[in-house]
Amino acid sequence: MTTTSEERADKERRGDERRPGELNARELGRWVWRQLTSMRTALMLLLLLALAAIPGSVIPQEDVDSLAVTRWKTDHPKLAPWYEKLDLFSVYSSPWFSAVYLLLVLSLVGCIVPRLLVYYRGMRAQPPAAPRHLSRMPVQASYSTTLSADEVLAHARTVLGRRHRLRKAGDGDDYVAAERGYLREAGNLVFHLSLLIVLAGVAMGGLWGYQGGVIIVEGKSFSNNLTQYDDFKPGGLFRQDQMADFRFTVDKFSVSWLKSGPKAGQAREFDAALSYRIGEGPTKKYDLRVNHPLKLDGTDVFLIGHGYAPVITVRDSKGQVVTTGPTVFLPQDASFLSYGVVKAQAASPQLGFDGFFYPTFDMVNGNPVTVFGDDLLPTLSMLAWTGDLGYDNGASQSVYVLDKAKATQVKKKDGKPFRLDLQVGDTVKLPDGLGSVTFDGVQPWIRVQISQTPGKEIALIGVILALIGLCASLFIRPRRVWVRAVPADAVPGAEGTMNGTGETRVEIAVLDRSGNGDMDEVLAGLLAQLQEARQ
Repeated sequence: MTTTSEERADKERRGDERRPGELNARELGRWVWRQLTSMRTALMLLLLLALAAIPGSVIPQEDVDSLAVTRWKTDHPKLAPWYEKLDLFSVYSSPWFSAVYLLLVLSLVGCIVPRLLVYYRGMRAQPPAAPRHLSRMPVQASYSTTLSADEVLAHARTVLGRRHRLRKAGDGDDYVAAERGYLREAGNLVFHLSLLIVLAGVAMGGLWGYQGGVIIVEGKSFSNNLTQYDDFKPGGLFRQDQMADFRFTVDKFSVSWLKSGPKAGQAREFDAALSYRIGEGPTKKYDLRVNHPLKLDGTDVFLIGHGYAPVITVRDSKGQVVTTGPTVFLPQDASFLSYGVVKAQAASPQLGFDGFFYPTFDMVNGNPVTVFGDDLLPTLSMLAWTGDLGYDNGASQSVYVLDKAKATQVKKKDGKPFRLDLQVGDTVKLPDGLGSVTFDGVQPWIRVQISQTPGKEIALIGVILALIGLCASLFIRPRRVWVRAVPADAVPGAEGTMNGTGETRVEIAVLDRSGNGDMDEVLAGLLAQLQEARQ
C-alpha cells in the first residue's frame, strides 16, 4: 500500500517517520544493554581480561620490580618506547585494562540481578503438576498394591517429603508432585556473584592500597616512610597517613645451598632474621622466609629476592677515603653473576667504576664465570672512569647507572682499558695517581616487598564462595518426581481390571532436569521405599 502525502505529514508531526529496522535512541540503548548483559558477552569479557593479563605476567611491571623494567628497557631500546605507549610496563593500571575490567563488572551485574529475581520466583513456586500420562515419561515404573489410593499417596508424601519439596495437595488430586535440587541454580548464582566479590576486593586493593620495594643490606634498617622506598606504587585513593608506623633491621640473612646432586648450586632455603618494632612498642624478632610474610599493623612484608653487596673502599690521590661501604650489585642470572656501579663523586676528579661481581670465580675456556651462587671465592672485575660523571648538572641519578657521556675511561700506558680484578683483601692502585680501590668483603642483601591490600579478605571470601558455588552446580542434581495412585479398575488395560480385585495402580516417574543423571537407580530406590507399605 502506498503511503499518501497526508499520512507522511501525519507521521512527521508524530515524529515516528523511520525506515524499516531503524531504532530510536531508547531502543538502541536497550539493545546495547541487552548485548552487554548477555552471558555470552560476560564470558567473552572474562576471556579478554585473562588475555589482557598475560603481558603483565611476561613483561616486567613497574609496580612489581622497577629495576627489572629498567634492565629490560636497556636491553630492548627499540621496543621500549612502543611498550611505554601501550602501557605494557603497567598493565593492570592501564586505561585499556581498566576498561575491560569495568565492562566485565557491568556485564556481570546485568547478568546476575535479573537471574536473582527469576530464581526468587522459582523458589517460591510450587513443583509442577503431574503429566497426564506418566507411562510416557522416559524413566517410569508402575506396580499394583492392595492399599487404597489415599494410603499410597500419604506414604509417598512421607517418603518424598524427607528430601524433596512437595506440591500442595489439591481437592481431587490423584498424584504427589515433588522436586529437589534448587540449590544447583543457587550454586550458579553464587559462583557468578563471587566473581563480582573478587573483582570488588581487587578494586579496593588497587584504590586504597599501596605496594613498594626496597633493597636492604644485612645489618641495615628500614623505616616505613616514602623516602625509604626504592620504588613505590600507590593506589588511586591512597593517603600517606594510612601508612603503618613500623621499622625493622635485617640482623642476618642466610641461604642454604645444594652442594651435591643434579641440582647442585641451587638455593634451597632463605631466612632473614629481623628485629622489628611497631610504633613505640617493644622490639620483637621474626624469621622472614619465602611465603611467610611478616604482618605489621595491616601491612605485609614479603621476602622476594636477595643478592650480594661487595664492601668497597675508594681513596683519592691524597689517600683520603672518598667512599666506603657495601654497594648493591644486581644479579644477572641464576648463578648470581651481578652487575653494579661504584661512584666516588667526592673525589677530585670524580671517580666511577662499573663491572661484575662473581660469587665463586673460575675460568672456563678462557672466560671468567661464576660456577656457584654461594660466595665461596668472591671476585670483582670493574672498569674505571674519571671526569664529569653527570653530577654537575644537578640531575638525580640512579645508583645502578653510571653516566659515562662526559667521562673519560681510565687506561693503561699501552692504551688498553684499565681493569680492576680484585678478591677480598686486595687493593689496586689506579694509573696516573688517581687513587686506589680496596675490596674489603661481601655482605648479603635482601629485597622485600611491602604492601597494604585492604580488599584481600574480601577477595579471599569471593574465591571460597566461587568454590562452594562451583561444587554445588556440579554435584547437585535437580530432579522432579511424580507418584500417581488410582484404583486399578479405573485404568484401562491394567491388571486386576477384569477380576475385580480392588487393587490400586501406582505409577512413578522421575525426570532429571540436568539431563546427565542416572535416574534408573533413583527410580529403583524410590520404588523400593514406596513398596515398603504394600500389604
